[in-house]
Amino acid sequence: MSTPLTKATPGSERPSLKAGARMLYLLPLVISIAAVLTACGKDEAAAGKGGPGGGGMPPANVGVVTVGQQAVALQTELPGRVEALRTAQVRARVNGVVLKRLFTEGSEVKAGQALFLIDPAPYQAQFDSANANLAKAQANEAQAAAQAARNKPLADAKAISQQEYITSVATAKAAAADVAAAKAAVVQAKLSLDYAHVYAPISGRIGRALVTEGALVGASDATQLALIQQVSSVYVNFTQSANEVQAMRRALAAGQLRSAGANAAQVEVVGDDGTVYPRTGKLLFTDLSVDPTSGQVTLRAEVPNPDGLLLP
Repeated sequence: MSTPLTKATPGSERPSLKAGARMLYLLPLVISIAAVLTACGKDEAAAGKGGPGGGGMPPANVGVVTVGQQAVALQTELPGRVEALRTAQVRARVNGVVLKRLFTEGSEVKAGQALFLIDPAPYQAQFDSANANLAKAQANEAQAAAQAARNKPLADAKAISQQEYITSVATAKAAAADVAAAKAAVVQAKLSLDYAHVYAPISGRIGRALVTEGALVGASDATQLALIQQVSSVYVNFTQSANEVQAMRRALAAGQLRSAGANAAQVEVVGDDGTVYPRTGKLLFTDLSVDPTSGQVTLRAEVPNPDGLLLP
């Protein structure tokens, strides 16, 4: 059997699949044409052999046609839509006022590229404070450790009580824990400061900014700042009747349909006006379940889109 050749249909101005897709199967037909033989009658043969010198008519031409097998395309029109290969919503991870947009709307951006700047002043202050607390904790740790070291020989000489020595050791350990906590606070403050710059999570084409400079955004309200889509290749999603899918599978099992080889799952996108998109794609999968409301099965194809002509 053949795997489907799908023609998905985009819009006339930009190929967004609103028309249809054609599923192509190959049905082998054996075409038998009998050989046509022409012969002369007995009287004509006898007449041909007569005459002086025994010269007769030349042998009659015989036409022969070889029995052959060819594939016949069966097409089914299906509706479909274009979907971006990957989509990422750009959101703020800290609270603050948007100071600046750092990208050109509608341009290509790279993963990790800065897109927005949120007022970093509060987070810079937190970072500086965390560093100061770390320095203080480290000083306390050094003092506590030195005190514990001095108390050890005094405790061994019983110049101080054992309890006093144990207390100094515990104080030194607590000071070390304070240093660890202060280091973690510095890391957290540095993250918040870095999050004041909003970065692109993926590479792709970014749309318009969904917030303006001066807008108050926050991590808790899940404000979307922009949308990035990867459209160098796109998905084409379409549906087919579950009955047609089952019939195709039964025909495959019975040998009534045969595979057309490596190119059997090619996809061709066609616009409403009949314009054929110049690049073909491939069928990726058929959904494993049937939509209970429509009785349709979802199919997906992937089509190269380096020129960005197909838009979701």
